[in-house]
Amino acid sequence: MTLLIDCIDETNELTDEQMLEIGRVLNFAANKQNVEIHSEVSVTFVSNERIQEINREYRKKDTPTDVISFAMEELGEGEIEITGSEIPRVLGDIIISVPKTKEQAKEYGHSFLRELGFLAVHGFLHLLGYDHMSEDEEKEMFTLQKEILNEYGLTR
Repeated sequence: MTLLIDCIDETNELTDEQMLEIGRVLNFAANKQNVEIHSEVSVTFVSNERIQEINREYRKKDTPTDVISFAMEELGEGEIEITGSEIPRVLGDIIISVPKTKEQAKEYGHSFLRELGFLAVHGFLHLLGYDHMSEDEEKEMFTLQKEILNEYGLTR
């Protein structure tokens, strides 16, 4: 396994197998992206209320969303990079709304696990620096997401 993943289900709605599957798909994505072995990421599954609080506090958007990522490698103003061969790469945090995942799975007509995998990979790619602010960036990121999910076997 490439990643060290800390999975936390604050909703107590996910099964152990679902959380393991998310770990497997993230490790698959990490291998496809040549992420260093023992890189760290956390994935937290939350309620709509909790993700709305986070969205309001950090993004100034007072609405629930499906996934939010916090990349640890993006330096803020006045921060310095800490480097060293003994320090594991800490990619950051992915926060996923379980109710939004259920809602979107139903809306898109695929399984809850497929939508959960999609959101996890989407958040993970953000941690690696991918974005979708421009049309070209969106095309690149969404094509990569689809390739990863299809190759892994989480298809629509």
